[in-house]
Amino acid sequence: MVIDSPAYKKAIQRLWTGKATVYVRVGELNPTTGRTEQTEQAFATEQPCRLSHKTVKNTEPAEEAAQVTQTTVLYIDPSVEIPEGSKVTVTQNGVTRDYGRSGTPAVYTSHQEVPLELWKGWA
Repeated sequence: MVIDSPAYKKAIQRLWTGKATVYVRVGELNPTTGRTEQTEQAFATEQPCRLSHKTVKNTEPAEEAAQVTQTTVLYIDPSVEIPEGSKVTVTQNGVTRDYGRSGTPAVYTSHQEVPLELWKGWA
């Protein structure tokens, strides 16, 4: 069942306490050197959002310590485009962290779910 109601969308987005800014790299011509240089540019700013974290433990019996992995998902309006390879800075609950888009978003009528990973730098 798909709920496509503005009231439903508004109710979900009322839970979003975070703000996201999406950055992309663009080539700009440096007039001094005549070279194109890559710069970081804000693509979408201060977008309401919510981060969700899930910790998964490897339960396979092993002699080593259990492996722990944390997955992070960004919930944001479906109209916000987050290009592949972009950097996403999220501030939520007083904490600001940089993430990179790590997968294809699942898009719904009320939101999109974007898998993220901690930012490791521009490729």
